[in-house]
Amino acid sequence: MHTRFNKLLFSIILLIFSAAVQAANVDVLGVRMWQAPDNTRLVFDLSAPVNHKLFTLNNPARIVLDLENASLQDRLPTLAGAEQLLRKIRTGKRSGDDLRIVLDMKDTVRPKSFLLKPNDTYGHRLVIDLFHQGKKVTKPKAVISSKAPEPNRDIVVAIDAGHGGEDPGARGARGTREKDVVLAVAKKLQAMVNKEPGMRAVLTRRGDYFLSLRKRIDIARKNRADMFISIHADAFHNPKARGSSVYALSKRGASSEAAKWLANSENQSDLVGGVSLDDKDDLLASVLLDLSQTATIEASLDIGSSILGGLKQIGKVHKKRVQQAGFVVLKSPDIPSVLVETAFISNPTEEKRLRSASYQRKMARAMMRGIRNYFTKFPPEGTQLARQHTIKRGDTLSQIAARYQVSLQKLKNVNRIRGDQLKIGRTLTIPFTGS
Repeated sequence: MHTRFNKLLFSIILLIFSAAVQAANVDVLGVRMWQAPDNTRLVFDLSAPVNHKLFTLNNPARIVLDLENASLQDRLPTLAGAEQLLRKIRTGKRSGDDLRIVLDMKDTVRPKSFLLKPNDTYGHRLVIDLFHQGKKVTKPKAVISSKAPEPNRDIVVAIDAGHGGEDPGARGARGTREKDVVLAVAKKLQAMVNKEPGMRAVLTRRGDYFLSLRKRIDIARKNRADMFISIHADAFHNPKARGSSVYALSKRGASSEAAKWLANSENQSDLVGGVSLDDKDDLLASVLLDLSQTATIEASLDIGSSILGGLKQIGKVHKKRVQQAGFVVLKSPDIPSVLVETAFISNPTEEKRLRSASYQRKMARAMMRGIRNYFTKFPPEGTQLARQHTIKRGDTLSQIAARYQVSLQKLKNVNRIRGDQLKIGRTLTIPFTGS
């Protein structure tokens, strides 16, 4: 009897608590906006989680957002840059305690919404993604052409500035945001790569907006990148932690990615290591993918070591060797990929350095040095840096240098030749003019 009474009492308390939660009023504290190339993100700051409905109306185009048991704490601010997409934002009460927010649009968009829990920077949030006309709400699939790459092409370096938009990343004691400093470093590295003969840079993120990790990989694959470098700024609870680190994908991370890749039928039409998987049986596709991933990890470790060597020349490194982990952003099966932790933003001294444009350039130059050294030794086939000459009887180093219009010393350095004697049949790498 006593046990039955306790259960009944507990049920009553639970009902009262549930009713109180449902009746609780949620305050809309404000709204922020982030613009990306293919979508606009609106973020409503809330005092608590909220039940909501989102739908569209036409003639004229409108997005309607109904928030249950909610009220507006203050007038919504004017959103800078919103005039290109929004005519205005209207609010009003609906069904007593509900709040309706109407976005009068200038063009048709596809909306998508979700809630975010509090983090170190923000409280509860409701995110509304407005995908521009003609763009899909679902993640766009990278379109990889089967056309062979052009000969003497540029080496393509995909540069990824971590975080962005609603995701600020780590924050230093002085308020420095990871997303800001890594974008600054990425843009400086981009300029250096573009000045390098035979190379071209692609930025995954060009401004302050959010990109999913998979989208970053898609951008690199769509641009047929020869390497992918993701730039971050580390943080740790101990402010004394300092130094740079470089990561490549772990074997375990590669294995889990292989399973996902093969399970997704959409991936079958993509090229992996230059080979299409759509006409291969499951076993052969698995073997080809495994070979591609193994070679990619080995190349990633080589690139990482080269970049780490550059970073060692400008300061302390946190780890003396390239580390391996299962970072999602490193999981492209056929693009050598590394993640660079430039410094500890949680360290006051390193935070100050990261805020400095001169130190950002120094960091970018160190990465550029590593990228250049790697591709000088291992130029991808078909690129300008991959010119080769097979030595024939009667060839001399000076004649070969003159033929390809390169300096004799560069020719010897790239091929590690100390004397003047040549071995017939040996293949020399011809450095690109100006490299």
